[in-house]
Amino acid sequence: MKNFVLSCLLLCVSLMPVAHATESDAALKKQVNAFVDEWHDDAANARQAYFDKIAPHGIYIGTDKTELWNREQFKAWSKRFFDRKSAWSFKSTKRNVYLSADKKFIWFDELLDTQMGVCQASGVIRRTDKGFEIEHYQLSIAVPNEVGDQVTKVIKEFEARPSASK
Repeated sequence: MKNFVLSCLLLCVSLMPVAHATESDAALKKQVNAFVDEWHDDAANARQAYFDKIAPHGIYIGTDKTELWNREQFKAWSKRFFDRKSAWSFKSTKRNVYLSADKKFIWFDELLDTQMGVCQASGVIRRTDKGFEIEHYQLSIAVPNEVGDQVTKVIKEFEARPSASK
């Protein structure tokens, strides 16, 4: 009986760091979710803080094939939207957050309710001494498989036009 109690006690003690790590991961994921939600809210309210959350050398990839910018290029492109009361409104309906072993890099994917309909996005965040920075973000319009052929046809027809940007 003593050996059984001792074994149970040792098992519980050995699992404590795992429980603590999981709790720590959950707390960090909660912070990441709040950070990304606030980032989306910054755009919804046309706050310049939106760009401060992107790393100085961070990359933003939009839905058009021409939309690949570093932070300053993206800021210049989106100025016309941020000059209004609201730039765009993205609300996450589902987000998965993943952590590197050292918790310095975080990546996530999300489904978004937007003015374009349902979009998908993924991002990479770096954790710094000052907080989080978005290193990379890619946005795409979610196209249901059932209409994929139709969408592909429309895109091909558009790109075949002489006036279409290539």
